[in-house]
Amino acid sequence: MNKKIIKALKNPYYACELVLNRLGPYVSDESFIKWKYYLNFHNHLNLQNPQTFNEKLQWLKLYDRKPEYTKMVDKCEAKYYVASIIGKEYIIPTYGVYDSFDEIDIDALPNQFVMKCTHNSGGLFICKDKASFDFAKSKKQMEKWLSKNPYWGNREFPYKNVKPRIIIEKYMEQEDGESLRDYKVLCFNGKARLIELHRFRNTDKQTQDFYDTEWHKTSISQGGDFANASEDVFPKPSNFDLMIRLSEKLTSNMIHCRVDWYSIAGQLFFGELTFYDGSGLERFDNIDDDYLLGSWIKLS
Repeated sequence: MNKKIIKALKNPYYACELVLNRLGPYVSDESFIKWKYYLNFHNHLNLQNPQTFNEKLQWLKLYDRKPEYTKMVDKCEAKYYVASIIGKEYIIPTYGVYDSFDEIDIDALPNQFVMKCTHNSGGLFICKDKASFDFAKSKKQMEKWLSKNPYWGNREFPYKNVKPRIIIEKYMEQEDGESLRDYKVLCFNGKARLIELHRFRNTDKQTQDFYDTEWHKTSISQGGDFANASEDVFPKPSNFDLMIRLSEKLTSNMIHCRVDWYSIAGQLFFGELTFYDGSGLERFDNIDDDYLLGSWIKLS
């Protein structure tokens, strides 16, 4: 039996969410967001007086809609946008951008690369050896991703008008052999307040820790929904102050935005800009933390 059907039979909230997603454009953004929030938190969304971080992210989805956000979440256009503000030395090199998989000149690609969709989150393939890479499988999946508009899944407005394309860029890895460590700097009204450190991505050892801007590890966690906190304090990256400064420069005129970075051998590389961390649908293990982060978002 299909895994989704089994899960739906066991979880009525999940079953309702499947129905909601199928209704797609027949449901208004506000109604969809209210229902999605309820099905994830089993609580009604307060849009008139939002208080928590996750509530305010839903409010921002509906009422903070600037056309320029579209290029900021486009994985190709965001590189140009960021380079124009802080410099191209922080940008991961691009090998090519394509409207379809068939446009890719496979013979011209290097032995290692990363293949992504420009318009969604998580749609990527990592090639460490071109000779053994399954291009047929990646083509099938890429074409499936290109045919879908991720906006309808959570109603994140910036993604609605991003042109679906494929971008192939340089494969990056940590100098110590660990999978890429992802530093996600959460900025509130242009001020960095919190850093999510993700390690061992896409493995059963994945961890997510929250540090403040003095690199003190906090007690904030989202283990129930995402990844467990680690037991240790990871060393502060040597370029941490620069990471904070550049993040604030990139988000100086925004209510809330997350800036993702990789730090490799002392060099910073830009990852992406995200306006809705976890789409505002990830629980905090302690509800007080949801209110704490919510207090940092100042809505007009």
